[in-house]
Amino acid sequence: MGMRTEAYKSLELDAYESWSNSNTPRVVQNLSCVLEGWIQRNEKHRRSTKRESITMFHGTKAPNMSVRQYMERIYKYTRCSPCCFVIAQIYMDRYFERQGGYLTSFNVHRLLITTVTVAAKFIDDGYSNGHYARVGGVSTAEMNRMELELLFSLDFRLFVTTELFCSYCESLYQPVLQHYHTRPIAKKGPL
Repeated sequence: MGMRTEAYKSLELDAYESWSNSNTPRVVQNLSCVLEGWIQRNEKHRRSTKRESITMFHGTKAPNMSVRQYMERIYKYTRCSPCCFVIAQIYMDRYFERQGGYLTSFNVHRLLITTVTVAAKFIDDGYSNGHYARVGGVSTAEMNRMELELLFSLDFRLFVTTELFCSYCESLYQPVLQHYHTRPIAKKGPL
């Protein structure tokens, strides 16, 4: 239980409590690193297979905004709890388990805004789809379609057990521990 508490605190999942703190919670930073790593691996695979199923979450081109910048934007303008980002990752995993395919630079942004929207509505009672659409840079009609696609793909099974949530928190926490324990010490400047 100590590791779970440590992971929870380290990921700053309670940052929702204090909106005066303008910093982005660590969970957003860590998850963006994880997603960017997956995208790099998947894009190598995509280039070698040259076969990818296109979904409504795919854009015609990859956005200029990095995954981290996009997640920070979502956090800043939706004011959703940091837990929504962990749940969004769970929803993404469930989506790919059921539908196949993989995360790429062409679908990550639309999947992020959709999964965070659904998570926020489920646990935070968030804003309207129009607000999430503006934050995500898509039309309200498109946001509505993506939300429905995700919900039907998940069979409307949005509940996440405490055990599953904690295991995702730990997986987001572990790579950070490994990164700082294996990273060489810098001669000058912060790590």
